[in-house]
Amino acid sequence: MEGTIATPVAYEDASPEVRAVYDDIMETKGIDFVPNFWRTVASHPPLLRDIWESLKATMAPGRLDVLTKELIALAVSATNGCDYCINSHTAAARMLGMDDEMLGELMAVVGVFNRTNKLSDAYQVPVDERIKKAVRG
Repeated sequence: MEGTIATPVAYEDASPEVRAVYDDIMETKGIDFVPNFWRTVASHPPLLRDIWESLKATMAPGRLDVLTKELIALAVSATNGCDYCINSHTAAARMLGMDDEMLGELMAVVGVFNRTNKLSDAYQVPVDERIKKAVRG
Protein backbone atom coordinates (compact mmCIF):
# COMPACT_ATOMS: atom_id res chain seq x y z
CA MET A 1 0.00 0.00 0.00
CA GLU A 2 1.60 3.23 -1.12
CA GLY A 3 1.91 6.10 1.33
CA THR A 4 2.16 4.25 4.63
CA ILE A 5 5.34 4.23 6.70
CA ALA A 6 4.67 0.70 7.93
CA THR A 7 4.05 -2.47 5.96
CA PRO A 8 0.35 -3.41 6.07
CA VAL A 9 -0.41 -7.02 6.98
CA ALA A 10 -2.60 -8.87 4.48
CA TYR A 11 -5.14 -11.32 5.91
CA GLU A 12 -3.45 -14.29 4.28
CA ASP A 13 -0.06 -13.25 5.74
CA ALA A 14 -1.37 -12.53 9.24
CA SER A 15 -0.32 -14.46 12.32
CA PRO A 16 -3.08 -16.36 14.13
CA GLU A 17 -3.22 -13.54 16.74
CA VAL A 18 -3.67 -10.85 14.08
CA ARG A 19 -6.07 -12.98 12.05
CA ALA A 20 -8.28 -13.39 15.15
CA VAL A 21 -8.48 -9.60 15.52
CA TYR A 22 -9.19 -9.23 11.81
CA ASP A 23 -12.02 -11.78 12.06
CA ASP A 24 -13.48 -9.91 15.04
CA ILE A 25 -13.27 -6.58 13.19
CA MET A 26 -15.08 -7.97 10.14
CA GLU A 27 -17.73 -9.72 12.24
CA THR A 28 -18.33 -6.73 14.53
CA LYS A 29 -18.50 -4.24 11.67
CA GLY A 30 -20.46 -6.56 9.35
CA ILE A 31 -17.94 -6.19 6.53
CA ASP A 32 -16.10 -8.71 4.34
CA PHE A 33 -12.66 -7.05 4.21
CA VAL A 34 -10.02 -5.75 6.59
CA PRO A 35 -9.76 -1.96 6.21
CA ASN A 36 -6.38 -0.41 5.48
CA PHE A 37 -6.16 1.25 8.90
CA TRP A 38 -6.32 -2.08 10.69
CA ARG A 39 -3.95 -3.79 8.23
CA THR A 40 -1.42 -1.02 8.81
CA VAL A 41 -1.74 -0.96 12.61
CA ALA A 42 -1.30 -4.77 12.52
CA SER A 43 2.38 -4.17 11.75
CA HIS A 44 2.59 -4.04 15.58
CA PRO A 45 0.13 -6.72 16.83
CA PRO A 46 -0.07 -5.48 20.47
CA LEU A 47 -1.14 -2.05 19.20
CA LEU A 48 -3.70 -3.62 16.86
CA ARG A 49 -5.31 -5.55 19.71
CA ASP A 50 -5.20 -2.58 22.10
CA ILE A 51 -6.74 -0.11 19.64
CA TRP A 52 -9.37 -2.59 18.44
CA GLU A 53 -10.48 -3.61 21.95
CA SER A 54 -10.61 0.03 23.06
CA LEU A 55 -12.58 1.11 19.98
CA LYS A 56 -14.97 -1.84 20.20
CA ALA A 57 -15.73 -1.12 23.87
CA THR A 58 -16.10 2.62 23.32
CA MET A 59 -18.35 2.32 20.28
CA ALA A 60 -20.68 -0.28 21.83
CA PRO A 61 -24.22 0.93 22.55
CA GLY A 62 -24.58 2.62 25.92
CA ARG A 63 -26.25 5.81 27.05
CA LEU A 64 -25.22 7.12 23.62
CA ASP A 65 -26.47 5.13 20.65
CA VAL A 66 -24.03 3.91 17.99
CA LEU A 67 -25.07 6.53 15.40
CA THR A 68 -24.43 9.34 17.89
CA LYS A 69 -21.01 7.87 18.64
CA GLU A 70 -20.20 7.66 14.91
CA LEU A 71 -21.29 11.28 14.47
CA ILE A 72 -18.96 12.31 17.30
CA ALA A 73 -16.15 10.28 15.73
CA LEU A 74 -16.82 12.01 12.41
CA ALA A 75 -16.81 15.45 14.07
CA VAL A 76 -13.50 14.75 15.82
CA SER A 77 -12.02 13.34 12.61
CA ALA A 78 -13.09 16.42 10.65
CA THR A 79 -11.59 18.69 13.31
CA ASN A 80 -8.34 16.70 13.29
CA GLY A 81 -8.27 16.65 9.48
CA CYS A 82 -7.90 12.86 9.22
CA ASP A 83 -9.01 12.02 5.67
CA TYR A 84 -9.08 8.27 6.34
CA CYS A 85 -11.18 8.66 9.50
CA ILE A 86 -13.55 11.19 7.90
CA ASN A 87 -14.32 8.70 5.15
CA SER A 88 -14.49 5.69 7.48
CA HIS A 89 -16.85 7.32 9.98
CA THR A 90 -18.98 8.92 7.25
CA ALA A 91 -19.48 5.47 5.71
CA ALA A 92 -20.32 3.96 9.11
CA ALA A 93 -22.73 6.78 9.97
CA ARG A 94 -24.44 6.45 6.58
CA MET A 95 -24.91 2.71 7.19
CA LEU A 96 -26.59 3.66 10.49
CA GLY A 97 -28.97 6.15 8.85
CA MET A 98 -27.13 9.47 8.56
CA ASP A 99 -28.38 11.42 5.56
CA ASP A 100 -27.06 14.57 3.86
CA GLU A 101 -29.16 16.84 6.08
CA MET A 102 -27.70 15.29 9.24
CA LEU A 103 -24.20 15.54 7.77
CA GLY A 104 -24.77 19.23 7.02
CA GLU A 105 -25.99 19.93 10.55
CA LEU A 106 -23.05 18.03 12.02
CA MET A 107 -20.53 19.96 9.93
CA ALA A 108 -22.23 23.24 10.87
CA VAL A 109 -21.77 22.37 14.57
CA VAL A 110 -18.14 21.36 13.94
CA GLY A 111 -17.45 24.59 12.07
CA VAL A 112 -19.08 26.88 14.62
CA PHE A 113 -17.39 25.28 17.62
CA ASN A 114 -13.96 25.08 15.99
CA ARG A 115 -14.28 28.80 15.31
CA THR A 116 -15.56 29.78 18.76
CA ASN A 117 -13.01 27.52 20.51
CA LYS A 118 -10.16 29.17 18.62
CA LEU A 119 -11.53 32.64 19.37
CA SER A 120 -11.89 31.83 23.06
CA ASP A 121 -8.31 30.52 23.13
CA ALA A 122 -6.98 33.48 21.16
CA TYR A 123 -8.67 36.00 23.44
CA GLN A 124 -7.70 33.90 26.49
CA VAL A 125 -11.24 34.18 27.85
CA PRO A 126 -11.52 33.03 31.48
CA VAL A 127 -14.31 30.61 32.35
CA ASP A 128 -17.20 32.29 34.21
CA GLU A 129 -17.55 31.24 37.85
CA ARG A 130 -21.26 30.47 37.29
CA ILE A 131 -20.34 28.10 34.48
CA LYS A 132 -17.68 26.38 36.63
CA LYS A 133 -20.25 25.98 39.42
CA ALA A 134 -22.80 24.48 37.03
CA VAL A 135 -20.19 22.01 35.77
CA ARG A 136 -19.43 20.87 39.31
CA GLY A 137 -23.12 20.50 40.08
